[in-house]
Amino acid sequence: MKSNYKRLGDLINTVSVKNTDMITDDLRGVNYQKYFMPSVANTIGVDLSGYKVIKNGQFACNLMHVGRDECLPIALHRDEKPIIVSPAYFSFEVKDESEILSEFLFLWFKRAEFDREACFYTDADVRQGLIKSSFFDMKIPVPPIEEQRKIVAEYQAVERRIENNRRLIATLEATAQTIYRKMFVDNIDPNNLPQGWRMGTIGDLGRIVTGKTPSSSCPEDFGNYMEFITPGEFKDENIYLNSATRKLSVEGVNKLNSKILPQNSIAVTCIGYVGKVCVVDKEAISNQQINTIIPHDEYSYTYVYFCVKDKASELQSIAVGASTLPMLSKKEFEQVNIPIPSIKKLKVFWSATNDIFKLSLALHNENNLLDQILNLLLLQLSNY
Repeated sequence: MKSNYKRLGDLINTVSVKNTDMITDDLRGVNYQKYFMPSVANTIGVDLSGYKVIKNGQFACNLMHVGRDECLPIALHRDEKPIIVSPAYFSFEVKDESEILSEFLFLWFKRAEFDREACFYTDADVRQGLIKSSFFDMKIPVPPIEEQRKIVAEYQAVERRIENNRRLIATLEATAQTIYRKMFVDNIDPNNLPQGWRMGTIGDLGRIVTGKTPSSSCPEDFGNYMEFITPGEFKDENIYLNSATRKLSVEGVNKLNSKILPQNSIAVTCIGYVGKVCVVDKEAISNQQINTIIPHDEYSYTYVYFCVKDKASELQSIAVGASTLPMLSKKEFEQVNIPIPSIKKLKVFWSATNDIFKLSLALHNENNLLDQILNLLLLQLSNY
């Protein structure tokens, strides 16, 4: 190990400040993507005074189940307003910013290699948690502070470019949605549709394909040939699916040949969190939690996207009514009622929005490349 590596416990101070004065009710959790997210817990009537306060520049992490999840959920709070987290979380801050920057330390925590090392240390705990002493004993590189500033600046410059692209994608989608509502929602009466329109179902929009997961007894079905989509690839800020974390082999694709989804298919989550909608950016296969609409023609996919997004609340209500685990069957999905505009109207909308979607796809692809650059920058940290 290089001489500039230091023990993590020597670089940080434990922080444990309770929300005794109720300075905030902004309760957050930490997810596997390593950022704070709004808590989904029902806090009505809950005493929040025992929760931990996290201030700007402080970290919070969940040391439980690290081995099971193969990841240490950890995040750095960057906002001026404090938040609160579960008292079960471990919180800390850097002792001396002139020795190691919080932002540089966070980059180290983002590395896949760090997660693998953290998982290795969980062998000492029966619940596969990461005990604090093992966490403290992990070694961290501490290059000169100017070098740290340079590394952080490079990383954050790429992050800003990604965020700018996301905002532009959101603006483009909002523009297309405004056109959609003007043409197909505002002043449209389902009981008195315009000439050439009719009421139909989602099944009328295209062929519906329910995905499938390869058998666990056939690990050779996974490889690096075609993306395998799961609900984890759906992001609210994206029109298009994120790059899949897993891919299928040629053999796996051949077995699921009838499940191949062409570009511009519309994928919809139908188990668990129901009603997320994304456009498939390239040929892929999904798991069984997703129903996908393969439009009958090339000019209707932008309409299908917004039409199904408009039905998200209805899809969710049907799914919740079906079982304790929200689940929407292929048959139920196909039978949801929707208006079917005239072909002429669909073509006009496609002409008005296709270039918007193409630009969104270009920005989406650029962000995928920028994500790869971020990963390369993280890999290079081990050289210091």
